[in-house]
Parts: sequence; structure tokens; C-alpha cells
Amino acid sequence: MSASLRERIQALVDAGSSAHGEDARAAVRELIAALESGELRAATREEGRWTVQSWIKQGILLAFRAGAIAELPRAGCLSFTDKDTLPPREATSLGASVRLVPGGSSVRAGAHVARGVTLMPPCYVNVGAFVGEGSLVDSHALIGSCAQVGARVHVSAAAQIGGVLEPVGSLPVIVEDDVVVGGNCGVYEGVLVRERAVLGAGVILTRSTPVQDLVREVVHRADADGVLEVPAGAVLVPGSRPVSTPWGRELGLHVATPLIVKYRDAATDARTALEEALRS
Repeated sequence: MSASLRERIQALVDAGSSAHGEDARAAVRELIAALESGELRAATREEGRWTVQSWIKQGILLAFRAGAIAELPRAGCLSFTDKDTLPPREATSLGASVRLVPGGSSVRAGAHVARGVTLMPPCYVNVGAFVGEGSLVDSHALIGSCAQVGARVHVSAAAQIGGVLEPVGSLPVIVEDDVVVGGNCGVYEGVLVRERAVLGAGVILTRSTPVQDLVREVVHRADADGVLEVPAGAVLVPGSRPVSTPWGRELGLHVATPLIVKYRDAATDARTALEEALRS
């Protein structure tokens, strides 16, 4: 299915502004259904390496182009106007084992929410996102477009997992299995957080953020592909480093930088253990 769908979407994208009508809408419906089921993902992992599926991001952009602005089905007391190709998902379409707690949360069409996920209000999961089994998305948290969140991840209150639709070749934000994302964290374009990492409250990561590793005494920076990789099991907290210019030193200025202060151990695991009662 994906090979023929990919060819159809590529042809519609190549057609440019003429890609309207039922052919485009039919391809979009098929793509959205495959993303929601988890059959397709905006990025895939093979032997530890993540690869962006640019054609899927092109297909999502096609959904915006092919759709028409319309009043969408009401969710409780809330009403929406958006592209009719990308409505909010009905709670019944998420599966019986997903908890969508009352209070204003929304999951957009084309987002995959796996078995045992808990969505606390208000949170938002955007098109193309993937949220793995047993994860918890807390209040005021965002899972952006095409972001890939693994299994048993805790996305704490007010944390932002940024979305990346453009450029289509850019790797979306990826948070692997068993990661803890603390409150008010921001993880944005070009960041790959490896499994079991812990981001302390208030850590901000972008592809241009240098991460100071106090344990290994190295600085982690984005690679040649523009991807900043946070090592597996790293425990990060907000920190700062002095400005190197003479004027900055004179004023005693510092810039923010995340610090790796340790790597996960038994004590860290005990403090970050997920409560199974919330996921059963």
C-alpha cells in the first residue's frame, strides 16, 4: 500500500497548485488513516538510525492544500474551524485503552496514539505525531507535528515537543523509549533524545544548543546532518556558561546551556519510575 500511496502523493505534489479535487483528498484520507494506525510514520528507525520519510511530510502538507476551511464537529462546548481534511480525532477512534481525560485536550487527524497512552487536559497532539505505548502527556503539553515519542515516556506539564513539517527533509523531533521530559522543557527542531534520558524541569534543546557533558567531559553538538543527539541515559539540568567576549566577561554575562550531570542509575530509576496504576 505505502509504495503506491507514495507514488500518488509524489505525483500530486509535483502537480503543484493543480493538486486539488477528489484524487488529492482520497490520497490524503489514505495517508491519514495509515498514520493514525501506526502503519506509517514520519520517521523510521533501523539499527538505531532514524530516517525522515519526506514523502509523508509532503502528504501532510498536501492535506492542507487539498482541504477547505470548514466548521468541524464540536467537541463538548468547543467549536473549531480548520481544514476539513484534518479534523480533531473522535475519542472513540483512539482505542478503548487510551485515556483522554476531560478538560479540553485535542488529538488531530493523522496522529497515532498507542495503547495505554494517557492524555491529561489540556494537551494537544498534532498531525503526523506518534505517541508510543504507555506514555503520558501531561497538562498543557504539546506533541508537535510529526514528532516521534516512544513508549513509556512521561511528557510533564507544560513541556513542548516541537513540530517539524518544513523543510520536509528535516528530521522531526524524536524522543525514544523510557525518557522523562520534565515540566516546562522545550525540545525543538533537530533534536534526538535517546532512550532513558531524563530532562530536568526547564531544559531547552534545539539543534544549535551545545550540551555540556560534565561526566564524560565533552560537548555534544549537532552533527553534519543538523541533528543534536542527547545520549542514552543522560540526566540533564539547566545550566549556564560565561560569555567569552571581553565585554561579556566584564559584565559577568552568562548564556543558558543544558548540563549532563550524571547518567541513569538505580537511584534515578527509582525517582522516575512510572506508576502502572495510571497506565492500566
